[in-house]
Amino acid sequence: MAGCGGLGTAVALAGCGLLSQGVTITAPAVMTVSSTAVERGALPSRFTCAGSKVLSPPINWSGEPKGTQSIAIVVDDASAPISPYVYWIVFDIQPGTAGIQEGLLPTGAKQAQGSAGLDRYDPPCPGAAGHSYRLTVYALNRVLNLPNGTSLTSAWRAIAAATIGRGRLPVNATS
Repeated sequence: MAGCGGLGTAVALAGCGLLSQGVTITAPAVMTVSSTAVERGALPSRFTCAGSKVLSPPINWSGEPKGTQSIAIVVDDASAPISPYVYWIVFDIQPGTAGIQEGLLPTGAKQAQGSAGLDRYDPPCPGAAGHSYRLTVYALNRVLNLPNGTSLTSAWRAIAAATIGRGRLPVNATS
């Protein structure tokens, strides 16, 4: 997670003194995230830059809390030199959706720019050392209504401000 001056969540903002005193921060509900593509804790090479085409992994989730108005997904690299390095942000997924299929977006979903400035899945390139990736699903208390291609910072802040539930699947990648 970025420091106090960077992209943070409500908890990080509270730690920086950016939220008013007396504000109660409620921990988000815990959701379960899985992927049929993850094999022995690793993301297969077909979902990395070694794949023959740009292909996003299937991601499934459950445990969406009451009051969920939309879902967002963030795929990032927690071990990148500039952390987190964001490969993909999908938002405004309809509540009640239980997952996304390989290489597809749900109807009505939008994509924000990632760290490379791309508003699509940007497949990671793990290299020889490998990296620790995170597939995180957020339940949000509102529809973000940001435009397709919105900036990483705008999307990240909006997701952080609206999160009421969260689940994460940590994975490594094979090159």
